[in-house]
Amino acid sequence: MTASVFAAEHLLFEPATPHSDAIPVVFAFPNEYSVGITSLGYQVIWAMLAQRSDLAVGRLFTDLASNLPASSELMGFSVSWELDYINILNLLEQQQIPIRSCDRTHHHPLIFGGGPVLTANPEPFADFFDIVLLGDGEDLIPAFIDTYQSVRSASRLEQLKALAQVPGIYIPSLYQPVYDHPLGPISHIEPASGVPAMVKKQTYRGNVLLASTVVTEKAAWENIFMVEVVRSCPEMCRFCLASYLTLPFRTASVDASLIPAIERGLTVTKRLGLLGASVTQHPGFEELLDYINQPDYDHVRLSIASVRTNTVNEKLAKTLVSHGTKSITIAVESGSERVRETINKKLETADIEQAVVNAKAGGLSSAKLYGMAGIPGEMEDDIEATATMMLQLKKAAKGLRLTLGCSTFVPKAHTPFQWYGVNPKAEKRLKFLQKKLRSQGIDFRPESYNWSVIQTLISRGDRRIGALLELTRHYGDSLGSYRRAFKELKGTLPPLEFYVYEDWPTTQSLPWDHLEGPLPKATLVKHLQDAETYMEEPRLGGSPLNPKLCDSV
Repeated sequence: MTASVFAAEHLLFEPATPHSDAIPVVFAFPNEYSVGITSLGYQVIWAMLAQRSDLAVGRLFTDLASNLPASSELMGFSVSWELDYINILNLLEQQQIPIRSCDRTHHHPLIFGGGPVLTANPEPFADFFDIVLLGDGEDLIPAFIDTYQSVRSASRLEQLKALAQVPGIYIPSLYQPVYDHPLGPISHIEPASGVPAMVKKQTYRGNVLLASTVVTEKAAWENIFMVEVVRSCPEMCRFCLASYLTLPFRTASVDASLIPAIERGLTVTKRLGLLGASVTQHPGFEELLDYINQPDYDHVRLSIASVRTNTVNEKLAKTLVSHGTKSITIAVESGSERVRETINKKLETADIEQAVVNAKAGGLSSAKLYGMAGIPGEMEDDIEATATMMLQLKKAAKGLRLTLGCSTFVPKAHTPFQWYGVNPKAEKRLKFLQKKLRSQGIDFRPESYNWSVIQTLISRGDRRIGALLELTRHYGDSLGSYRRAFKELKGTLPPLEFYVYEDWPTTQSLPWDHLEGPLPKATLVKHLQDAETYMEEPRLGGSPLNPKLCDSV
């Protein structure tokens, strides 16, 4: 079984032959193979490692393993989903490695991790990792491996201190959080002597972006070749981690990156995926569409990630239809123009209506819209506006099957809305939309409100959450399991409500303040203040624009 899975891979790179003294490395994805091999980030980092002759790389998934060394010096995880921490701890135990970094010795590998979850806020997982890589891997991975190579024979502590000097490499054990009270917010972070007080996320600024390094029928997206068209997003919606954490907006060169990658990928598959937070805002997107529309590629099946609503025209729709796609996905967030102004979503209801009309005219059979409940400043009538808009769209594009996927607002680190908690009314508002829309023949798909609560706990958590996560994995992944763990740990950390529901003042120290994002904190506060000018009843303190607001939690 295992051999057949790996035999099905079409590699688009040439792995190096490890030399005799190569560093043994395990590169893991904390989920099943079909999920991990569909992750473009995992694919690319694995290929970067496997092309080095000074490394001997094995791969590990929750269900499969390939070429695992008998004794590894480095073990890495690509982390894309918060709850995969459970699988990380399980895989460490499976490899007989202590799950806490403080319990490891020179006999154990250094455990490193990267990916969007850890780059945003690694603190809840800080006790489990020796090394966290913050940011883009293109420059960071070579710097990490080269530095480790230079201190390979040193003691574990000396290795970690040397790695801490590399921009973008965060060594949690060398930074200690200080709390004025066990139940209060973090006071500050104390760095060890000789390490930088601030760790700066690394940003790759080239115009050649990522493309698949392996294509396989065993992937969750069978036989897909993925190409990253853009990185980040120019829109900067106030809640959006995909935009704020990855700034600046970068585009792949059509001639130097996209076309060569597509030509390479289509030698092994007929399925192409164009990835990015805002693919259709690439300045050369029309040129790219013309290239894909050439007769030689009539057989290619094309998929595009969520697109900017006001870029959906008939040409795009017809291109998708002619290449085997029947649906399009657009993020609208809310039917309320005031809420869209609050979050900086530069979109009018007329733009959304025109998008679905164009989708229908171009031959698409369905459109999936993404919305959100509980956005800061949202009122009851704003949710009613979302329902009204969906019914309006149904009339405007008769025959087009409409789906509204809806989540609860989750605050994310390094965004202007990081200070806001979850709105407890969001659950009721999801139920309102469900009742209103399903009765009118619109497919409504809400994301679990309880999952949003768990996600918020992790996204806003500090290092005290680590003990909670360690305990909860034995109870299950329900919200009740987390509440049970909070009861057991009562007195050692703030309650769940502090992390999830409370609005934090902008003057409060944040768990990730020592990890420098793309924008300064003062800029995020300014963006927050801009958002609050559109709110009827802003809840957050610390804004001079709203002197009535409370300035404490």
